[in-house]
Amino acid sequence: MRAETQANIAAIEKSLALLAKRMDRETAAHRLEEFDARVEDPTLWDDPAAAQKLMRERQMLVDKIGTYDSIAQQLKDNAELIEMGEMEGDEEIVAEAEAALKSLREAARAKELEALLDGEADGNDTFLEINAGAGGTEACDWAQMLQRMYVRWAEKRGYEVEMQSEEAGGEAGIKSVAYKITGPNAYGWLKSESGVHRLVRISPFGKGTRETSFASVWVYPVVDDNIEIEVNPSDIRVDTYRSSGAGGQHVNTTDSAVRITHLPTGIVVTSSEKSQHQNRDIAMKALKSRLYQQELDRRNAEINAQHDAKGDAGWGNQIRSYVLQPYQMVKDLRTGHETSDTQGVLDGDLDGFMAATLAGQVSGKSRAEATSED
Repeated sequence: MRAETQANIAAIEKSLALLAKRMDRETAAHRLEEFDARVEDPTLWDDPAAAQKLMRERQMLVDKIGTYDSIAQQLKDNAELIEMGEMEGDEEIVAEAEAALKSLREAARAKELEALLDGEADGNDTFLEINAGAGGTEACDWAQMLQRMYVRWAEKRGYEVEMQSEEAGGEAGIKSVAYKITGPNAYGWLKSESGVHRLVRISPFGKGTRETSFASVWVYPVVDDNIEIEVNPSDIRVDTYRSSGAGGQHVNTTDSAVRITHLPTGIVVTSSEKSQHQNRDIAMKALKSRLYQQELDRRNAEINAQHDAKGDAGWGNQIRSYVLQPYQMVKDLRTGHETSDTQGVLDGDLDGFMAATLAGQVSGKSRAEATSED
């Protein structure tokens, strides 16, 4: 058996080991039996929210078991075909099985990364906010470039992208924009993007000078009905105002846009759809999601504190540098992952950066957990 084929088999076996660990394969069959028994309970749908949660959890487990079994069976079948082909001198069978193993290695790696998305809210839809930093027109233009980048990334994945609010820049670009992004594991993938993004380029606004611009990205999960977040009415201030879209054109002719300020934390959320009632509902959901994210951050603070500098993805830190001149390079400052394909990244090719950060966060968590057990 060729060295490349042996390497592919070893890589697939490694992915299978991680998949087994993430779903706790030793107890998976027993847990599925428990789910099936609860599904047969005639009183299950007396509580629709609880029933839907149960059905989602059961389906997730079924999918994990099915994925593991399928990869394991394909590995076994193709390894046996290679052995048989080598014994019989059938080079065509060997070549086909080796090609299948190569493809299976990539598929197994993709499933391995998906298996890392097992955090409490990773499967949820997400809110994404982009805010221009200091720097006037340059920063507003950079914020709009990030806006385009994330919308393209989401559309490539087949996610639904819904704008919640937008504030135009003075001369160009945007001061801020907020989206709700809907799709499987939307929050799990995008959560690693929270932080400060830095751009270095020659100014396109007639200056001809090298400029550095900053913009901040916030990502937080959409809170579903199964997560209870209480907000005291006395803790919030609700303001209405007339919103404006790109280019300074008024979207609304009345003060229908809504801004909610959470006084204890200083969190501010906005929505500028046509209906004030709709905006209040959207903004309130966004506020609850921000408060939930704050709670997730609090829970993870001890683990995050034990990460090294590369793995620290805390809000407020510069996480990625995009250099367009004098050379071309996008580099993540937490993982070291980098590429010279700057245009590809700005067109939404972000999966490599997200996967590297996600894998680094999980390995950092494992180190912290191991330390706490010593």
